[in-house]
Amino acid sequence: MLLDIRDLNTYYGQSHILQGVSLEVDRGEIVGLLGRNGVGKSTTLKSIIGLVVPRSGEVLFRGNNLAGKPTYAIAKTGVGYVPEERRIFPTLTVRENLLMGIKAGQKSDEEGWTIDRVYRYFPALQGRDGQMGRFLSGGEQQMLTIARTLMGNPEILLIDEPTEGLAPKIVETVEKVIQDIHQHNISILLVEQNMRVALRLAGRIYVISKGKIVFHGSGESLKAADEIRRKYLEV
Repeated sequence: MLLDIRDLNTYYGQSHILQGVSLEVDRGEIVGLLGRNGVGKSTTLKSIIGLVVPRSGEVLFRGNNLAGKPTYAIAKTGVGYVPEERRIFPTLTVRENLLMGIKAGQKSDEEGWTIDRVYRYFPALQGRDGQMGRFLSGGEQQMLTIARTLMGNPEILLIDEPTEGLAPKIVETVEKVIQDIHQHNISILLVEQNMRVALRLAGRIYVISKGKIVFHGSGESLKAADEIRRKYLEV
């Protein structure tokens, strides 16, 4: 198992946000984490990458427990994080944003992600190479955030709400980008509120509600689970 989350408990102050969350992502998988707003989806990713320190539980990546380690140390192990807020550098050019994704001491090889390789996957970004980040559209910013994370050559990507607030046509583009990335042996843990997007992309689905996993199964089994969808996903 590439990523194995065991009985994770995370707090914000006295508020018990994640209550015994366990989930797994194997090599070559796209796994979806679904749920309504405010139920712990983003906190799960932040607990894995170290932006929030879990009070108990394990974050096993390739068998090593990363729980409690600083974010930079977790990133160096091969975990990439694409935040919901995108967080590009608005006063840096597209190329400079991409260069910021290279990890200190990172060696380049034929299989690694370079700017040229990134531009082959994101031709829209190549056309914006010298433009400052603040002038990009929402979809372009999302692609730049994913591309910048790839520059660190991650083994697994944690992607938080990649289609949030995007026009339907741009959603299609982002979906294709995620599928293309997956074809190059990068595992993905995808947080989504849009069930249709998650079902198109993910082989397995977890549903979280009030900090607890309430469903785990294939996309087909979720489609058949009317009560789960109605109770925990549908508005």
